[in-house]
Amino acid sequence: MASTAAPTAAVPTLDPPLEQIRRLAVELRLLLPGVRVGEAREATKEFNAETFWRRLHGAAENVSREATTLTEVFSRVPPPSPQETQRFCEQIHTAIKEIITVYYSLPKDQGITLRKLVRNATLDIVDGMAQLVDVLFITPAQSLENSDLISYNSVWAACQQVPRIPKDNKAAALSMLTKNVDFVKDAHEEMEQAVEECDPYCGLLNDTEDNSDNNGDEENDGLGYPNNRDLYWSEEDQELIIPCLALVRASKACLKKIRISVAENGKKDQVAQLDDIVDISDEISPSVDDLALSIYPPMCHLTVRINSAKLVSVLKKALEITKASHVTPQPEDSWIPLLINAVDHCMNRIKELTQNELEL
Repeated sequence: MASTAAPTAAVPTLDPPLEQIRRLAVELRLLLPGVRVGEAREATKEFNAETFWRRLHGAAENVSREATTLTEVFSRVPPPSPQETQRFCEQIHTAIKEIITVYYSLPKDQGITLRKLVRNATLDIVDGMAQLVDVLFITPAQSLENSDLISYNSVWAACQQVPRIPKDNKAAALSMLTKNVDFVKDAHEEMEQAVEECDPYCGLLNDTEDNSDNNGDEENDGLGYPNNRDLYWSEEDQELIIPCLALVRASKACLKKIRISVAENGKKDQVAQLDDIVDISDEISPSVDDLALSIYPPMCHLTVRINSAKLVSVLKKALEITKASHVTPQPEDSWIPLLINAVDHCMNRIKELTQNELEL
């Protein structure tokens, strides 16, 4: 009886290199939502900060190396084989999963503010790698140039930022407060410049004034040209801007004093109070932006009043949280009541100047 040969196992066919690259980009982007909302995993042993940062730095360096390798092999001719591409893709995926795993190992009790900074750095790395893979998929290998590798530079830059992340929650809080001070400072300078020039839309009126001379005001209004009321502040507007500017100055002063208090009195182990201070301080800059935008003509005085009241509410809450925390060892410290009084004074003046809007 003739013996039958054992069936030969079928060798799986690998997808072409570009298809593997395309699929890798999709898989990387699917990881992003989990990182954005992912919770810290419960630690099985006591957290060791030195070990964590060493692992995070190593994981970032590994991602950077894999990005360089992938770029080099897809910039050469001939392109890698399907088997080689599979190996490179697996290495990329493993490197990205590793840095995500390290991020998840940072427990909440180390501080929410610190976790946010590590999370954002991780997101930048994952997104940067996905962008790089997209470039390699879309751009033919032979035509890759430096201008095509902006995404590679992006993932490399993101990896380079990891060693610069603050190493504890107090340092993370100071980093965020410094950014908020800078944001409010920029907004205040822009408002002051516009007021000093008395021309919030500098240069915009030139062409329309020429057209007005040639065609007549009524015709221009019919064609949709802005009139003076749309471009300039009235006397009432300019009077209202003064306390608005003062309120933004008070906002900057509040953030500066809060930052100084955290720097001088903040304790690394008081992570929850530091997080509370940062959370409420993060609301100040967007509230300042809303107020700043509302002063541009045509100005709606009621909108200015509403945005001012929202900013005042945030400022008072920030000051109260700071006053109740450990960074203000003497709650009767004079700077907090002084700033509250300054904020109230600005708001009372804004109410006076906008009272007619409520009576209409």
